Amino acid sequence: MNTHVQTSVGSAPQQGAASPMKNVLRLLAVVAVLAVLPAVLPPYYVTLLNYIGISALVAVGLVLLTGVGGLTSFGQAAFVGVGAYTTAVLTTSTSLPGWIAWAGASPWLTLGVGLVITGLIALLLGSLTLRLSGHYLPLGTIAWGISLYFLFGTLDFLGAQSGISGLPPIRIGSWALDEGPEIYYLIWAFLLAAVVTTQNLLDSREGRAIRALKGGVVMAEAMGVDTSRSRIVIFVIAALHAAAAGWLYAHMQRLVNPSPFGLHHGIEYLFMAVVGGAGYVWGAVVGAGLVTLLNQWLQDFLPRVFGHSGNFEIIIFGMLLLLILHRAREGLWPAVLRVLRVKAAPKAVSDSAAALPRRTMPTRGETILEVKDVTRRFGGLVANNNMNFSVKAGEILALIGPNGAGKSTMFNQISGVDTPTSGEIIFTGKAVAGHDSREIARLGMSRSFQHVRLLPRMSVLENVAIGTHLRGSTGVFPAAWRLDRKEEERLLAEAARQIRRVGLEAHMHDEAGSLALGQQRIVEIARALAADPCLLLLDEPAAGLRFKEKEALGELLKKLKAEGVAILLVEHDMDFVMGLVDRIVVMEFGEKIAEGLPEEIQQNERVLAAYLGGVE
Repeated sequence: MNTHVQTSVGSAPQQGAASPMKNVLRLLAVVAVLAVLPAVLPPYYVTLLNYIGISALVAVGLVLLTGVGGLTSFGQAAFVGVGAYTTAVLTTSTSLPGWIAWAGASPWLTLGVGLVITGLIALLLGSLTLRLSGHYLPLGTIAWGISLYFLFGTLDFLGAQSGISGLPPIRIGSWALDEGPEIYYLIWAFLLAAVVTTQNLLDSREGRAIRALKGGVVMAEAMGVDTSRSRIVIFVIAALHAAAAGWLYAHMQRLVNPSPFGLHHGIEYLFMAVVGGAGYVWGAVVGAGLVTLLNQWLQDFLPRVFGHSGNFEIIIFGMLLLLILHRAREGLWPAVLRVLRVKAAPKAVSDSAAALPRRTMPTRGETILEVKDVTRRFGGLVANNNMNFSVKAGEILALIGPNGAGKSTMFNQISGVDTPTSGEIIFTGKAVAGHDSREIARLGMSRSFQHVRLLPRMSVLENVAIGTHLRGSTGVFPAAWRLDRKEEERLLAEAARQIRRVGLEAHMHDEAGSLALGQQRIVEIARALAADPCLLLLDEPAAGLRFKEKEALGELLKKLKAEGVAILLVEHDMDFVMGLVDRIVVMEFGEKIAEGLPEEIQQNERVLAAYLGGVE
């Protein structure tokens, strides 16, 4: 029988932390409250709750896409339209071709068809849009959002501007969901399913890959994450949430026209996610509720004060949203959690989880990395010129040189971030120049970075667990439905083992951003070790460490060396380097000027002149 321990100091959960059982009880309490609301509220408010539920379903997708994945989209209303128009056409048309006419027999069939069509459209648009970066990405979503909106209002078979009416109600057996209170339960069942599955997804290997997108493509790819796949996955999931919302909306209204699917509605959905808390799944529900209610109340109240001329409700609505964003920049949901003193429970780590398989390490002394005649030009600038060196298994090699010598460029070419202009890089017997970081990481290379690349709001444990990505295989669907727990238990146990290995067990459940810079560098090393590498690239690992911490790091690297791990490091602390490494390669102006044992380098006049300040 597995036993679980909290691996933070004292093993007790944080004060006020929500245990998994408490989370289940809270969810059941929410379900109970939602179940009785139609019986105690007037029909008007039940209708408002229906709109809130549909909007929140779209916003949940945006939490995943924008809040977690960092991909801003203004076009989600168009996907709502795709879901709505698909079911409208299929359930009302009498002249459909035989190959698709069967789908019109039931709205439940049209839901499946709508999700398939939306998924295909999202794959196409995502493959084009997600290649953009910076401000071009949201501009791209605006472009296709507007295009789809005008398409809805132009095509005759979609009813043009008049739309399509006479949609049948959704039925469950003989029960027709043709009134607000009846469809209310279906809407909120869809929403709660979306909330739970999204939370499950984020609490998984795939979820860490998605969250790693905010840490930058270079870091995520170096840990083996297929960032292109992760981006398209969350894009499609967000689109499917929107399509399901459109299906519900169409059968609640029993008619469809283009007006609810325009750009301004896409902006409103984004506002809901941001106001509620863009990185929080329940924030989507809070944001949708606030924006919907605020919008409705202002439309009802302000005309009584200012008359029906003008759009004062829009002006006041915008000002209030700005005020909310100014006072609660992370959104309302985290502010609510702070007021209630609710904290996430530290992740339980099994002390009896089966160990992950380990790769077969190369024989000690075997050449594991060869750099042959590597040159890298950037226009007229030669960053590396005819570089040659090798690294053996069980060896620590230092790459040193003054600032601007080309060390980081060399690192990037070895790890697949950059491609040599000419020359070869051989890793474990395979030519890897021009291959991407993810492929090279799979061969057994892992790295840290000169500028720390952690996810500051995630715990140390979860940051390190990103390094185990290639050692797991469970996909999106099993993660969403909690079918990945055995594998997740093993991945977290491996991350915890590496944290203990580097001496940071006391900080395992702390936010990574709360640690000192030197400790964050150690976290990066633990993350790299979690990938089970045979070659470790360390970019200035001792920077920011105190004397005792450097001693501990040196001892750790010596242990790794004894296990057969090859280590290539860039470092400016000469005292640290000279007492640790086996060999040193010295660079100046992109070229190798010396190579040898530490004592030989210390006596090399050219090195002294170029790097150590010259000789007397």
